[in-house]
Amino acid sequence: MAAGFICLVLGVIGIFLPIMPTAPFVILAAFCFSKGSERWHRWLLNIPYFGKTVEEWEQHHMIRPGAKLWATLCICGLFVSTIVFVKVSVVIKAIVAAIGIAVLGFILTRPSHPKDQNTKNT
Repeated sequence: MAAGFICLVLGVIGIFLPIMPTAPFVILAAFCFSKGSERWHRWLLNIPYFGKTVEEWEQHHMIRPGAKLWATLCICGLFVSTIVFVKVSVVIKAIVAAIGIAVLGFILTRPSHPKDQNTKNT
């Protein structure tokens, strides 16, 4: 439960700070709540701002196209500005670039829509 509350607080902070992601922390909070308290898990799913995203992830492991676009723009802006304007070694810049590419790769390879339950794979 404590981990769920910590993740939820970090997710809420992420709403206001572009450097902090919101959705991953809220999804992790939902996971923690699902293991600790069904009541708190349901509460989180019923929050209009978070609930649909968490439910879509839990049921389909999907990220909506609008969320992908927003995440891509934020990540590219943040990581490119860090690489261009922050004076650190090339190694640090390469690590930042690799993290940005890995995160974008994960986000962009998640499904954007739920798989159709009625179609069969042939």
